[in-house]
Amino acid sequence: MTTRREFMGLAAAALATGATTWRASAAAWPERPVRLIVPFAPGGNTDGIGRLIANYLSTKLGQPFVVENRLGGGGSVASDAVARATPDGYTLMVAALPQIAILPVMQQTNYNPEKDFAPISNIASNPFCLVANPQFEPKTIKEFVEYVKARPGKVAYASGGTGSVSHLTMVLFLQKAGLDMIHVPYKGGAPAISDVLANQVPVYFGNLSEGLPHAGKGLLPLAVSGQKRSAKLPDVPTIAEAGYPGFRSETWNGLVAPAGTPEPIISLVAREVQNAVKEKSILERFDTYGVDPIGSDPAEFKRIMAEDIAQWRAAIKAADIKN
Repeated sequence: MTTRREFMGLAAAALATGATTWRASAAAWPERPVRLIVPFAPGGNTDGIGRLIANYLSTKLGQPFVVENRLGGGGSVASDAVARATPDGYTLMVAALPQIAILPVMQQTNYNPEKDFAPISNIASNPFCLVANPQFEPKTIKEFVEYVKARPGKVAYASGGTGSVSHLTMVLFLQKAGLDMIHVPYKGGAPAISDVLANQVPVYFGNLSEGLPHAGKGLLPLAVSGQKRSAKLPDVPTIAEAGYPGFRSETWNGLVAPAGTPEPIISLVAREVQNAVKEKSILERFDTYGVDPIGSDPAEFKRIMAEDIAQWRAAIKAADIKN
């Protein structure tokens, strides 16, 4: 008969063997193709960024990183699948800010963004830009604040839809500046931009990549929402510079893995992403997408995710959006 002490010894040995096997497996990773889940359709920024990184990792790590577009639920279908995948490094996801910081607050999801994912690296970010029709009287962000403040509840702004990042970015700004405006939601950024160009609505706080093609050619950029000025609009101040320190609103795409993925795999992929965003060919493609390279380490990405989850939860509450 096996004594309790002998049983405990065997159990400990089994656990140690399992841990050693797991570490050895992680050290040899990748030994087969890796799935890179993209939660949106081909052709958009998230898909393009994902494919650039997948190609780079395939070349550097010696195994195919296969992009799989898994659609549905505004990204929740892909997120749920990745959250429940085996944490062995063979399933990764190109996460977008709305999936992580907005969707779980706006609706019921089967994943917890803070518990179910291991952050790897924030690949690239895209700040927002407050743009106005040139016929709109204010020509600077200071004039805009003064103009709206003198007309509470009378000036309209466009957004890409209720609960979109463009909507919530304006909500945060109005809250910071103590302004009251009329929200005009559209089904996406394209129709919102179109109506601002046509002067149906005077302003739109949209994705920088949406506004750039029209900057100085139909739209007047008043301010950007990032932590620093955009290299693409160097003369346009940030909201923080305009007198609202600490204001930051950026959307991003970053790599995450299922929680519990071995740390050596997380660190290896993060280092490769940091190298990738320095490559000239990738930087040139990023420029066409209107995004800024980041390449953060896992700890920094975890901090950004936590900050954004708290910020957008507060914005959704301020906008009084019910799920």
